[in-house]
Amino acid sequence: MSLKYEKKNVYENLSKEEIKEMNEYISGYVDFLGKAKTEYKAVKIVKEMLQKEGFVDISTKKELKLSDKVYFENNEKSLYAAVIGKDKLVNGLNIIGAHVDSPRIDLKPMPLYENKGVALLKTQYYGGIKKYQWLTIPLAMHAVIYTSQGEKLDIVIGEDESDPCFTMSDLLPHLAKDQMKLNANEFIDPEKMSILFGSLKSTTEEKEKNDVKENILKLLNDKYGIKEVDFARSEIEFVPAFKPRYIGLDSSMIGGYGQDDRVCAYATVKAMISESKNEVNKTMVAMVVDKEEIGSVGNTSMSSNIFDMFINKILTLKNEKVTDIYELYYNSKMLSADVSTCVDPCYEEFSDIPNSNILGFGVCLEKYTGSGGKSGASDANAKYVSEVMSTFEKNNIIFQLGTLGKIGKGGGGTIAYILANKGVNVIDCGTPVLSMHSPFEVAGIGDIYMTYKAYIAFFK
Repeated sequence: MSLKYEKKNVYENLSKEEIKEMNEYISGYVDFLGKAKTEYKAVKIVKEMLQKEGFVDISTKKELKLSDKVYFENNEKSLYAAVIGKDKLVNGLNIIGAHVDSPRIDLKPMPLYENKGVALLKTQYYGGIKKYQWLTIPLAMHAVIYTSQGEKLDIVIGEDESDPCFTMSDLLPHLAKDQMKLNANEFIDPEKMSILFGSLKSTTEEKEKNDVKENILKLLNDKYGIKEVDFARSEIEFVPAFKPRYIGLDSSMIGGYGQDDRVCAYATVKAMISESKNEVNKTMVAMVVDKEEIGSVGNTSMSSNIFDMFINKILTLKNEKVTDIYELYYNSKMLSADVSTCVDPCYEEFSDIPNSNILGFGVCLEKYTGSGGKSGASDANAKYVSEVMSTFEKNNIIFQLGTLGKIGKGGGGTIAYILANKGVNVIDCGTPVLSMHSPFEVAGIGDIYMTYKAYIAFFK
């Protein structure tokens, strides 16, 4: 027996039956990724997946008993689900949490303007992006708009092949001599990142000063009954219009928008559904939350007290009295289900190879995240790291141990610290991803599948 630690390649350690199961799982995931382009869409699909498996809104229950399956939807942008186990809640929960928001292009409250015969939309980018990656690509519009009468409009333009799409222009290289002298943070002015929204003039007899803008407003009003002020009553997101695709001659990778962190969100929900068919000892909790990419702030984020409200509701319906809910949290265990970096073979100098994740070598475990001297990190204790590793080893989960990259090159974090601050034992565990936060992230199908298997093992 070798005393050395060696990573295992997923493909070399799967049976024919597991490969078949993996391909079926990946097919379902690709379908989900192509439809769940926003946090609204992701939560809606997750809710439908749960309802199909017998989960019900917790508000409809008068009591909870063993194996009951419930969920709570928070403002259509986050969701918590639970399967009741045999053990008392005070003895702890098994929790997996992921986020469903991704970097994107949002609009300013009053975005529409006209300049040089073109109608444009002023934008505000959401999350950490390389701005230049989002210019000159096809974008789809996903809008949730509430009218003055309180009517909700759900508008999607650009996802169907027959739809028009949108884009943001960039300066042509022939005139970019001065621009190209600037560093990457400066050469794209975010105030110039405007969506091209139309260019036809109004056909009405009465000429307005902003003819193209007037025509756009008329089109919006004729089709959807909205006025310019209704932009302020909306959440309008622009995301890449292209579909997820298999990557490589061997179709061994998946490329698509929003894999951070919908790859882990999908695995979380699928793992809960899988284990909900069995009688479990510890109550299982799964959650998909919003706003992680901007610091987990707001009432649909992990930082809100809505999670506490959900747990308190479960305690009440189970008729369990807990002196201090933090005792329950202290006895709980969690996987912070978020993607991690992957060694980019074109930029390997940014990774500490022995402590980095490699494509195709399984789900990754990260004891800590943060930057520099572990700033902002949730650093799991040795005992809990050992417990999770042992669980994976006993269940033949192919996993690897990694960090975010070389010290001083940057860093990042997840929702782990928020639950850790409540007393929960937490470790980051998710799929390694190439080109993270780009419009077209890449992940290995073996790693995607092993993430799902790892979450099943944890829930067990």
